[in-house]
Amino acid sequence: MSDYDAIVVGAGHNGLTAAAVLQRAGLRTLCLEANSYAGGMAATVELIDGFRYEIAGSVQFPTASQITKELGLDTLPTVDPAVMSTNIGESGEEPMIFYRDPMRLMTHLGERHGLEAFTGMAELIGWSQGPAKALGRFDVRQPPKTHDEMYACAANEAERRAIHEMLFGSAMDVIDRFLPDKHKHAVMRGMLAFLAVNSTYRGPYTPGSATCLAFALAVPQDSTGGTAMMTKLVGGIGALTEHLRELFVSHGGEIRFRAKVDRIQVDHGAVAGVRLRDGSTISAPIVVSNLAPDVTLTELVAPEHVPAELVSRLSGRDHRASFVQLHFALDGLPEFAPPYDLLNEAGMQQSVGIFGSPEEQQLQWEMCRRGTVPDNPSMGLQIPSVHDSGLAPPGKHAASAFAYAFPVEADRNQHGHLKNEMAQRVIDKITRFAPNFKDIVIRQITFAPHHMQTMFGAPAGDFCHGLLHPDLMGPNRPGPKGFRDFPIPIDGLYLGGAGCHGGPGITFIPGYNAAYQALDDR
Repeated sequence: MSDYDAIVVGAGHNGLTAAAVLQRAGLRTLCLEANSYAGGMAATVELIDGFRYEIAGSVQFPTASQITKELGLDTLPTVDPAVMSTNIGESGEEPMIFYRDPMRLMTHLGERHGLEAFTGMAELIGWSQGPAKALGRFDVRQPPKTHDEMYACAANEAERRAIHEMLFGSAMDVIDRFLPDKHKHAVMRGMLAFLAVNSTYRGPYTPGSATCLAFALAVPQDSTGGTAMMTKLVGGIGALTEHLRELFVSHGGEIRFRAKVDRIQVDHGAVAGVRLRDGSTISAPIVVSNLAPDVTLTELVAPEHVPAELVSRLSGRDHRASFVQLHFALDGLPEFAPPYDLLNEAGMQQSVGIFGSPEEQQLQWEMCRRGTVPDNPSMGLQIPSVHDSGLAPPGKHAASAFAYAFPVEADRNQHGHLKNEMAQRVIDKITRFAPNFKDIVIRQITFAPHHMQTMFGAPAGDFCHGLLHPDLMGPNRPGPKGFRDFPIPIDGLYLGGAGCHGGPGITFIPGYNAAYQALDDR
């Protein structure tokens, strides 16, 4: 008799999804987490006394309706502001305001940015539909498509062209076609360029950046036939993983914290259980790993159980995460100066994007490749406590900033200095727009990519577990049993993290797929 029927390694959102599915199916399931809390990079954590932050993920992505219903995700209280985000320019350009109401958003685009902006955005969303089908962006319990299958899913020649651009083109090949006016559409172009690179190691003009753009723009229909949207949750993204943890435990599941797995044990070609860092062992015939595929198969499994060819294929995965993340405890709200003083209106500061032009963002990435901190990093600023007061003490606010193009390829011993230099440039940039910002910062914490590796086991800090590049998608992103053309030769071992098909992002699909593959195999 084994100690458990199944073990899940890692209590991130995918791990908790797999654990809940397995436990509800009647398997005695144990979830092991190295940290002292559940959620991984989809957690809300008190980094500063009284201030709670979303450490990595901050929004629930549009989710396949099948998963939403089964896991009860539609029961969670949401934050539903009229304005979801505002993007502003470097030189006083017309801001782009993302209203929650689609009609109000379209009206804003038409009236403030012109008919070309309205039609351009609509056509851009239309362009993304073919690539979304090719990527299987919302496919559940289906394998990734081969490249031939990607092209074959096109409904017409326009979709076929879009799929080809998604695989081989740059984001700007697409953006330039639909929003060509570099002045009138400056803010929209900058926002879309940032959307296309912030989960990559690319500039917006670099071939391959169109993949991330297509992935980000794709949205499924909701249960009413309308368009699903990204969602903010009361209590931050951690409310989501807390819901999954409670779902798992309420059905009899067990979770252990500070239980780091250092070996997945294999006996005669089949999983036998795991060994923990303290030397203790736990037996089970099923193990689902929420960690990155390469970490799972090259670090947790002894090399004699993994073919050298598979190790070689996994070893080439790109993890050059290029960002800094800042968390601030604020004594009040920033006061934005004209022409962006509209941001001082109630509720307008939940999410503010300050992105340079696509040309400047390309230069910023090229600077980081040379080991230099960008002189004007593109960034997003979030202050979720403007709508969710429980994230900060009364009268205070919890804010976070995410900035792209950190020189991650510089020598590791330089990262501390470079991180601080880039953080200061981010603060200086915010202060240019909101002159009181430096004065209201009570305390700040800055994370570079290596912190994400230390805290969450994300390889080189890559929260995607394999960046959103075309060569790491489709047939090159493994499913629960590995690659379509090279499955894992170990019975009972399943991959269920963000580096699998259905990821990255808070999609639940990798963990869901892994659990059901394990159940099917039984």
